[in-house]
Amino acid sequence: MDGILILNKPRGLTSHDCVYKVRKILKTKKVGHTGTLDPEVTGVLPICIGRATKVVEFLTAEEKTYIAEVTIGFSTTTEDQTGEVVEQKVIDQPIPKEQILSVLQRLKGELEQTPPMYSAVKINGKKLYEYAREGKVIDRPSRKVFIHDIFLTSEVEYKNDNQITFSFQVNCSKGTYVRTLAVQIGEMLGYPAHMSRLSRISSGDFTIDKAVSLEDLTQLTEENRVHEVLLPMENALTSLPKLEINDKVAEKVKNGAVLPLPQHFDENNEFEFFSVFHNNHCLAIYMKHPTKQGLMKPKKVIHL
Repeated sequence: MDGILILNKPRGLTSHDCVYKVRKILKTKKVGHTGTLDPEVTGVLPICIGRATKVVEFLTAEEKTYIAEVTIGFSTTTEDQTGEVVEQKVIDQPIPKEQILSVLQRLKGELEQTPPMYSAVKINGKKLYEYAREGKVIDRPSRKVFIHDIFLTSEVEYKNDNQITFSFQVNCSKGTYVRTLAVQIGEMLGYPAHMSRLSRISSGDFTIDKAVSLEDLTQLTEENRVHEVLLPMENALTSLPKLEINDKVAEKVKNGAVLPLPQHFDENNEFEFFSVFHNNHCLAIYMKHPTKQGLMKPKKVIHL
């Protein structure tokens, strides 16, 4: 059994929990995820199965889309609903919807973010959340992300406890922290804020409409229909430059041979890896040879 399963991750499970459950349902050890989602986050979690586990590291999508709910009125240690309250501010007058729409519009384009302390970013070989659990707050470098599109998806709701909530959809570059985005929205409106709900609806070409739940996967397994929801591994490698080879070269690739770099893959091209295909199947991921100009070497041989 080989391919990509688009799992609709439920709330309350870690990505590792999901991998464990998929392994148990499919009765196979060769299962891996392509990027973590926090336990409270739902939605698209691509799962690699069988031969596809060999290309997990190459499947990180450049763009992702989320639907998030932001709560204006108080901020938290984790920037989401799971943290402790840090700051509160009474909302003593309505925030016009037009003002919120204007803030969202201003967030489009390149944006600078500082990774939250409760994140997996490593500083000096240690993850930020490990420092945070020790009660430490350390300096961390900001990063540039890109907001391709962001817009309101709900009405602005006023709560009796001096809070405002609304939802927005954002299409953003990888590395974007949506909970930090929620905090930034609050800051631009003049109030502390946090992200109170989040769902990922797409990761690259993987979309929520093609996702299946763990319950669905269990039923499909019992009916021997899992193949109906597995995407070919090759569909997930579209972001890599593609090289088609003939039968003779294919045998060399299967044995992990170093090969001449094709002329159309110029030495100055800014790509790190490319996929090598034979008869519509990916045999390997190759890279330019680090020390020998004009040659390429396998990064990962996928052929069984």
